[in-house]
Amino acid sequence: MSEITLLDGSIGQELVKRSGEKPTPLWSTTVMLDDSKLLSEVHDEYFSMGATVATTNTYPVLKDRLERVGLEGRLEELWDTAIETAISSKKRNGYGQVAGSIGPLHASYRPDLIPDAIEASKQYKNVIAHLSAKCDVLLIETVSSIEHAKAALIAAKDVKIPVWIAFSTEDYDGTKLRSGEDLSLAKNLITEYKFDTVLINCSRPEVAKESLKILADFNKPFGAYANGFTEITAGFLEEFPTVDALKERHDLSPKEYAKFAMEWVEMGATIIGGCCEVGPKHIEELAKELRDKGHKIV
Repeated sequence: MSEITLLDGSIGQELVKRSGEKPTPLWSTTVMLDDSKLLSEVHDEYFSMGATVATTNTYPVLKDRLERVGLEGRLEELWDTAIETAISSKKRNGYGQVAGSIGPLHASYRPDLIPDAIEASKQYKNVIAHLSAKCDVLLIETVSSIEHAKAALIAAKDVKIPVWIAFSTEDYDGTKLRSGEDLSLAKNLITEYKFDTVLINCSRPEVAKESLKILADFNKPFGAYANGFTEITAGFLEEFPTVDALKERHDLSPKEYAKFAMEWVEMGATIIGGCCEVGPKHIEELAKELRDKGHKIV
């Protein structure tokens, strides 16, 4: 049987749900500003459910996003809060890794808003340097175009920790990035850029299998962590959206999600977990299924 790295599930969405507050365009950053203890609880619960990776709550903590609300002066403070909270949870758990999360510039699922690779790489440079200094892994998330991938990988070229890059595909076609480009084009990045693992994230679990067939040809460790949204709505693609423009699925129970994820493992995936709306109970069920099938969670 295989050794499987079990990621946590949703961090940002889980924080917003637990806070009970009305969502804002800053998403989970607002919750972290108001109550960092809640973040500790989320990390601790995922570890207790069997996850071996704590993902930092830094996905939306980017200068361009904070500038919109006059909080850019607190950028490093927020990075440090997120990183140290994840590290502390890992220490309490006694094992695991901390993955430094980097989301898209400007907005998720909007590759049209990202500058060209050279300019965007400059904007990524500081956050990548900050995260890679303290985290075990650098996790570049929800990459929706080839240009987006190039930007982040240019900025990450000198880091000393493993680089994981996670692509997001169209809701109903796992062969296409959200830009409309073929996911298979990402294989061309291997010759020019450094990354250690290739993943699919924040896509519907139904299409991840299509995507993983493509990633399996990259000759790198691969995996997936899908979301639990019904779909990415037009309302969420507007300027400064809030997550209440997206709807949670009610047909994706922990057992149903685990069925999808175990298919990914059968295809050779060695890193699995969950993204938005995939919570601790889903991770608990995944851990159980993996152990029942004789896999070792590492």
